[in-house]
Amino acid sequence: MPSKARRVAVIGAGPAGAIATDALAKEHAFDTIRVFDRRPIIGGTWVYTPHLPPQIPSLRDLMDGKADAAVPVPRQYPTETPKSEQVNSHQLRFSDTAQHEHLHSNIIPSIMSYTQEPFPDTLSARSLEKYGTDAPFRHREVIRQWIEGIFVHNGYDKLLDLSTMVERAEKKDGEWVLTLRKENKGSDYWWQEKFDAIVVATGHYNVPWFPEIKGLVEYDARFPGRIVHSKHFRNGEKYKGKRVIVVGGSVSSHEIIHEILPFAQAPVYASLRGGPIPAFGWAPFLHPRITVTKQMVKLDATTGAVHLEDGTVLHNIEHIIFGTGYTFSLPYLPHVQERIKKAYRRLPGVYQHTFDILDPSLTFVGMLGGGFTFKVYEWQAVAVARHLAGRARPLPSIAEQQAWEAKRVAEKRGGKDYYAIAPDYREYFELLRDIAGDPAPGTTGRNLPKFDPEWLKIWTGMVVTKIKGFERERERAVREEQVK
Repeated sequence: MPSKARRVAVIGAGPAGAIATDALAKEHAFDTIRVFDRRPIIGGTWVYTPHLPPQIPSLRDLMDGKADAAVPVPRQYPTETPKSEQVNSHQLRFSDTAQHEHLHSNIIPSIMSYTQEPFPDTLSARSLEKYGTDAPFRHREVIRQWIEGIFVHNGYDKLLDLSTMVERAEKKDGEWVLTLRKENKGSDYWWQEKFDAIVVATGHYNVPWFPEIKGLVEYDARFPGRIVHSKHFRNGEKYKGKRVIVVGGSVSSHEIIHEILPFAQAPVYASLRGGPIPAFGWAPFLHPRITVTKQMVKLDATTGAVHLEDGTVLHNIEHIIFGTGYTFSLPYLPHVQERIKKAYRRLPGVYQHTFDILDPSLTFVGMLGGGFTFKVYEWQAVAVARHLAGRARPLPSIAEQQAWEAKRVAEKRGGKDYYAIAPDYREYFELLRDIAGDPAPGTTGRNLPKFDPEWLKIWTGMVVTKIKGFERERERAVREEQVK
C-alpha cells in the first residue's frame, strides 16, 4: 500500500485545480489542503485579462527556449522585497490569458462538465444568434463563474491563496518545500510552506509555441507588432481593412479566422501545414473570403514578403496570426523544467500524463488534451486523490512506466499527438478509473462511472453542429457576394 500524504498543495485554481481540490477534500484523508493561484480571481486560464497588453516580450527568447524563466528567490524567509520588472512583469511571466472577447467553449456541456457539477444553461446573445435556443456552447465568463462556484459553494475558497505565485517547488529531506510570493501594493512578500505532495494544475496554455520559419525573429524585429500569437488575439475589430494571414489548421485558427472575416480585407489567408484537423475537415476554411495556402517557409525582413512552400510570395501583409498552440513550461519545478527543455513540446517523465514516474508524490491534473476536457480532469483528479490518500491501486513499476513513455514517444513523438488522449478515450478513462477504485467507506469520495459510448456520439454531434455553423456562414457569404 502506498504511503499516505497528510499535507497536499494544489497549484492552480482553474478547472483542473477546482476538481483536484474537490477530489482531495472528499477523501477526508488530509490534514492540510492548500491551493495557490497567481491571479486575483478564480478561473485559471478562463480569467479574461484585457487590461494586460497582449504581446510577447522577446520572440528570440521564446524560440531559444529561454522564456518564462525561473526568477531569483530570497535566501531567508519570510521577507519582503521591492517589486521589479523581472519578478512582477506579466509579460515576462506569461500571466495574461488566452481569452478573447467573444470566446465560447467548443465542447458540449454534457461531456465537458463534471459528473456532479453540470454547466448552467446561460446562453450569450452571440451564441443564440449563431445556434438558436439549443446553442450547445457557453461564453467564457459562464465557464469562469462555473469554476468559481466549485470553490465557493463547497467552502474551498477558504483553502485558497489568490495573487500568490509558487516560485519554487523542491523536494528536500522527503518534503516538498514551496517558496511562495504574494504581491502587495508596493512590495512582494515571500514565505515557505512544506507539503508531502503537490498537484500541478497550472495547465499548458501559458507559453506560446511558434514553428521554425526562416527569418521569423528578424521579421518580428523589423516589423514589431505584425506577428501575433492566438493567445494575444482579443477581437476582430483591430483587423478592419487589414491584409491578414492566419497560420494553423486547428480550433484556435478556426475561431480567429471567423472572428476577423467581417473586418479584414478579403481574402484572409489560411496557411496550413499538411491539412486541417480531421474532426472538422475543410469546413472552417471553405468560405468565399478565405484563401487556403501552403505553409509559410520564409519571412523576408527586408521587403516584408511572405514566402510559401509552393513558391507563392505574398506582399503587403499587415498581420500574421499564429494559431499554433503552446509549449509546456513549469519554471517553479526546476528539475521538471530541465526535462521539458530536452523534450519536444511534451511533459516528460510522467506516467499517463498524471504521475511523476520517479516520484509519484508529484502529480499532474489537466496537462493533456485531445478531447473531453474538462471531464477527463475529473478522472485524473480522483485517481490522484486516492493515490495520495493511499487508497488507489498501486501504480506499475518504474520500469513499466518508463516503458509506457518510451513506447509513446516512439509512436507519437512530441507535440499535441503525445499528450492527446484521442482516439483512445475509453481506454484512458477506464485506466484512471481502475487506478482510483471505489470511494472508501465513510467518505464522500467521487464515484467514477464507466466510460459511456454515448459520449462519443455526443462528441460527433457536437462537431457536426460546429460544421453546420461554418456552412451557414459560407452560404450567407456566398449570397452576399452574389448581391454585390
